[in-house]
Order: sequence, then structure tokens, then C-alpha cells
Amino acid sequence: MQITATMVKELRGRTGSGMMECKKALTESAGDMEAAVGQMRKSGQAKADKKAGRVAADGTITIAVTVDAMQASIVEVNCETDFVAKDNNFQTFSKQLAEVVLAGDVNTVDELGAVMLDSGQSVEQTRLELVTKIGENIQVRRFKKINNQGAVVAYSHGSRIGVLVDLAGGDAALGKDIAMHIAASNPTCISEQDVPADLLAKEKEIFIAQAESSGKPPEIIEKMVQGKLNKHLKEITLLGQPFVKDQDITIANLLKNAEASVAKFIRYEVGEGIEKRSENFADEVNKQIKQSEDQR
Repeated sequence: MQITATMVKELRGRTGSGMMECKKALTESAGDMEAAVGQMRKSGQAKADKKAGRVAADGTITIAVTVDAMQASIVEVNCETDFVAKDNNFQTFSKQLAEVVLAGDVNTVDELGAVMLDSGQSVEQTRLELVTKIGENIQVRRFKKINNQGAVVAYSHGSRIGVLVDLAGGDAALGKDIAMHIAASNPTCISEQDVPADLLAKEKEIFIAQAESSGKPPEIIEKMVQGKLNKHLKEITLLGQPFVKDQDITIANLLKNAEASVAKFIRYEVGEGIEKRSENFADEVNKQIKQSEDQR
């Protein structure tokens, strides 16, 4: 039976596998679509499933911004190694996702996975095909889209850190300075009022324990704790931090002098919060040798 391009396209859409793999499966199944689907799922999906448990803590941060700079999206896609993070296919996939998030209305990774791309495949099918093609676990970790009150300022520190800032007032130079500062200083939130109560309570508990160990009177301990809290709040809030390019001025004063304000910001860094597995190279080699011997 002749294997047509339409049949190959259908099999690609149903399995997320490569064109040549689909053509081979259809040929081996004599054009039986269901048999080919079963075969591809056993091979391609099995490969993706096998890699799914591997830690993917590398990757890239990708940003997309509308022409009028009123909307922006930021996406983190993870892989296992820096080598794959620089791969053109991986980079193209990441850029596609940023554009999809910018243009659409998706709120979860599952919803994003169901979006159909111009290729005729869904995001999830494309991801699975990429896993099979590249040979590493690839995961869409997180994304956000913001509709700005002012104008969006986007800044990328290579492909490792991405920042979006919703800035009202000021100019492009100020916006770039604020975004670069956020990339470098990693504030938790904008102001002291935005600091989560549980985070503040946890820090206070630590400061109290440290102060009590000094053996000083309660009234002195209270002042010590309050002093440490005030210092901590300045360190973790954008407005309280000294400007990275001029330590004599805070971000709050920098914005005030320019009659500007920050309504919100988003900062993504590749792999932050992901527990990376660290294995001894010799142990890893011995493990592979043992697995090979066990399979004999």
C-alpha cells in the first residue's frame, strides 16, 4: 500500500513522533493506521515516559511582548543540560510557547499543552516529539502573562534570567535600570506591605531565637529583633533595596525622583527551586556497568 503524506501527517498528529519514524511505522504496518499508532506509542511514548523522571533543571527563559508594549509573557522551559538549552529546536519551541501565551488565554501548563500550533500538532505533542528527537527530559515548567497599567519593560540576562516590569511614568532608560536591578538583586516583592505574613513571622522567630541567646534584657532583645526585621525588609523589597548602579540611592527614591512607580514585576530564573541531583561520576559509571551486567 502506498504511504501518503496525509497518512504521515495524521500519524504525527496522533503520536507526536517524527516524520521519518511515522513513515517507517506505516510502512511496517502496511498502511494500517491503528497498528502504526500502537507501534509509535510503544516506541516514542515509551522513550518520553522513560525520560520523564529525570531531573530537568537547566533550560531557558523566553519573553514575548506585544508591539504596543501593553502585554507581555514569560515562559520557563526546562531540559537536563546546558547543551540542549542552546539547541535551535529547543529554543524555537520555547519561543513558540511565549508567543502562544501572549496571544491566548491559558492559565495552566495542561491548558497550554492542549493548544494547537501552526504545525497541526498540540504543544504537548510537540514537546513529546522533541523529547524523542533530542533525547532529554523536556518540561514546560511555568509561565505568566501580564496586562500592564503603564508600559511593559522586558529584560533578559542571557537566557537564564528574565524580568518583566509594569512601569508607570519614567522613560525607557529608567525601565531598563529597574529591570536590570531586579535581575541582579532578586527582590521578593515591591514593598514592605507586600511581604507575606508567614515569611515575616518565620524570620521574626529566627531573629528572636538569635537575640535571646545573647542573654540581654527583654527590652533590648525587642529592639534587636525589630532592628533586624527592618534591615531584612529593606533587603528583600524592591523599594527598600539600594540601586545596584548607585548604592547611595534606594529604588524608592530613584522612582520618586522620576515620578514613576512599579505596579508589578515578574522575575524567572532557570531552575530556581528545583532540587538538582548530584552524583559522583565514578559511582555513575559503576552503576551503568552493573546495569549492563544484570541485563546479560
